[in-house]
Amino acid sequence: MIDRSQADELLTTTRSVRKRLDLDRPVPLPLIEECLDVALQAPTGSNRQGWHFMIIDDPAKKEVLADIYMRAITVYAQLGSGTDTLDPNDPRVAAYPRVADSAFHLALNFARVPAFLLACIDGRVEEAGPMMQASLYGSILPAAWSFMLAARARGLGTAWTTLHLMFEAESTALLDIPPEITQAALIPIAYYTGDTFKPASRLPARAVTSYNAWGNPLP
Repeated sequence: MIDRSQADELLTTTRSVRKRLDLDRPVPLPLIEECLDVALQAPTGSNRQGWHFMIIDDPAKKEVLADIYMRAITVYAQLGSGTDTLDPNDPRVAAYPRVADSAFHLALNFARVPAFLLACIDGRVEEAGPMMQASLYGSILPAAWSFMLAARARGLGTAWTTLHLMFEAESTALLDIPPEITQAALIPIAYYTGDTFKPASRLPARAVTSYNAWGNPLP
């Protein structure tokens, strides 16, 4: 039987690491590949395994991605936090300034990150219905998250980023990605600094769960 306490610790302490990335320590390619071997045990629709992963550590390409990411986060920041509609006691209100600060820290140091993992999936669903969209992303996102869990278990910090997709055509051209491929997440990879991570402040499950019909609280 799996040790539940160890599994729960891994799941509740795998954080988006942006400020505590060791930007000066290279990450061995075999270690990234080891994490990918774990990730490829994730579920995939109809067992098609249409995923593809690209490891990026070329300095010139990282510089271009850094420029794309900085332009995207600048646009995103102008949209506002969206927390003005939340209750002042909502934990997301207090967390937002820290999240924004760490996001900009990553943007400023993007090119210095030792390596990135780009998670992709075969197919495009912009014009497809909800089922096809859910199926496509459901066949790559679990593997990407499994990669982040495997990385955490090996002393690596990661973060889920998608802002570069604001300028998807530029990253597609930079990395020679075929037009029929969908990019799902760009994940920075580095050893993390410090010793531990702790669970984040989250809303309780009851606050975001309905029972049998939308809006019905749990009994």
